[in-house]
Amino acid sequence: MKDIESYIREIPDFPKPGIQFKDITPLLQDPDAMLETVSRLIEMIGDVKIDKVVGIESRGFLFGTLLAQRLNAGFVPVRKPGKLPYKTYSEVYELEYGKDTLEIHQDAIKKGETVLLHDDVLATGGTARTACNLIKKMGGIIVQCNFLTELSYLNGRNKLRGYDVESLFIY
Repeated sequence: MKDIESYIREIPDFPKPGIQFKDITPLLQDPDAMLETVSRLIEMIGDVKIDKVVGIESRGFLFGTLLAQRLNAGFVPVRKPGKLPYKTYSEVYELEYGKDTLEIHQDAIKKGETVLLHDDVLATGGTARTACNLIKKMGGIIVQCNFLTELSYLNGRNKLRGYDVESLFIY
């Protein structure tokens, strides 16, 4: 079993001074480490049937699609405005410096489908909470919010109260 956490490197002062960025690109470059990561993310889910995996733009797509494949589930991208070609639902959310918007295709999730939300990092929780709101609006049942890394000092988990939140690595 690989020590996959050793593949996550810390980049100081990126993208701005004071931030210690967790860079997963070394992990992505090693096929065995990627396979081990997917296996561990799936272990966190348990035996629950998943109909759709929702991945948040853009790094949530990387493991989200691999999880969907292993879970025999569909994959649904959640993206920034104007990136999805079909009719969308959208929701605006607050950032520390303004507002942003996420969108999902209107036909991506059917009422009653079980959903795994995946992203690479849980920071403040605003993006994940907004994605959850979109999934619920469509009638999806969120089984788990699943993250590769969590920056616990930003308290993002608080915005996801009421959901099963699992993170592979907590910093």
